[in-house]
Amino acid sequence: MFLKSINPATGEVIREYEEFHSDEIDQTIEANYQAYKLWRKEQPSKRAELLLKAAKVLREKQEGLAFNITVEMGKNIKEARAEVEKCAVVCEYYADNGVNFLASENIPTEASESYASIRPIGPVLAIMPWNFPLWQVFRFAAPTLMAGNVGLLKHASNVPACALAIENVFVEAGFPKDVFKTLLVRSSKVEKIIGDKRVKAVTLTGSTPAGKAVASTAGKYLKKCVLELGGSDPYLILKDADIDAAVNACVAGRILNAGQSCIGAKRFIIVDEVYNEFAEKFTDRMRDITIGDPFDESKDMGPLARSNFREDIHRQVESSVSKGAKLLTGGYIPNRDGAYYPATVLGDVQEGMVAYHEELFGPVASLIRAKDEADAIRIANDTVFGLGAAVFTRDTERGKHIAEYELEAGCCFVNDFVRSDPRMPFGGVKESGYGRELSYHGMMEFVNVKGVYVK
Repeated sequence: MFLKSINPATGEVIREYEEFHSDEIDQTIEANYQAYKLWRKEQPSKRAELLLKAAKVLREKQEGLAFNITVEMGKNIKEARAEVEKCAVVCEYYADNGVNFLASENIPTEASESYASIRPIGPVLAIMPWNFPLWQVFRFAAPTLMAGNVGLLKHASNVPACALAIENVFVEAGFPKDVFKTLLVRSSKVEKIIGDKRVKAVTLTGSTPAGKAVASTAGKYLKKCVLELGGSDPYLILKDADIDAAVNACVAGRILNAGQSCIGAKRFIIVDEVYNEFAEKFTDRMRDITIGDPFDESKDMGPLARSNFREDIHRQVESSVSKGAKLLTGGYIPNRDGAYYPATVLGDVQEGMVAYHEELFGPVASLIRAKDEADAIRIANDTVFGLGAAVFTRDTERGKHIAEYELEAGCCFVNDFVRSDPRMPFGGVKESGYGRELSYHGMMEFVNVKGVYVK
């Protein structure tokens, strides 16, 4: 069996990679487990030093790594370069802060000494998606390795070159052999890997159905898991919003990575008084978005990662239009090679339509009219998802209140589009998953917070 690397801009098969057989999987896990026995004893300051070297390697190899991203999943080359840079930044963040994060916490008790010690737990399996093929991995790997754990990567089957390139970054940075290993396997092998007694935890970024399957398996084997799943992020446009600024942020949040992002702006819930103005300006901007060769820096978007993804989102658009949504721009399959799809806007989206309820994983925006602020909040929370959300208003204190207390999501932004940041906790609620990545909180997911009591 082979994993195929296919260029979505042309449909060309770039290379085939032989899938690991059972013995190779076992040998890789064993090597990773043995590496852990030594790595866990390494001083945090040394781990930080190696993470800084990884950041240096990422920047030195930025063009080649960005090329892999663009060729394998179609990301615009400018965005691909930015993704590599963000990976370097997260390595530096944990190098700069990890030693303090891992410091023991003294706890006053009747004992002569008592404290909480932060210790690693072992090999952590990461099941990662194709849409941010480097960033998703490094945001797991940097805190995991800094904590003294080791990493096993099961990457998406359509980005094997990226998966192997990530392993090579750690090798070139001087990390001990086998501390981070890539497993070239399909999803059918995941359950057995999770069940392996040498694997201590699992993290997955992917769809909600995939998350439910992994959570079930992890629960069966009593393994800790972190799940970052789908999203249908609501963006509230209140009557006092700066409409031009809101349009700029909302378009950026919708077309980033050709709309293929769990935290992409998807549902735009606009208070009735400003609906027409926002809809007109937003649609005009989306109509001007250019698609084309992802290596052409003048283009705004490249193709979707696979042709079947384009077909799926086009079906969602057609279904919503058949139920009464207004197609304001886009909504067609271009007559050209490659998995391209134009920036698309659906107006007057209502409950009962696919575009209201389902995640739109592509450059399609749903415009939903709300009667007032309270109705906008109700619609925003009327979803099984809870990953990101945003609110646009000139009253920032009111915006903060809505973001903190009213919106059912893990990441809430005021007057900007939602994105991940190494300094901020990242994750969702409801069917968008549980657990947190990034910041101090992300590092604490896969450690043993050990209470030590000395009489």
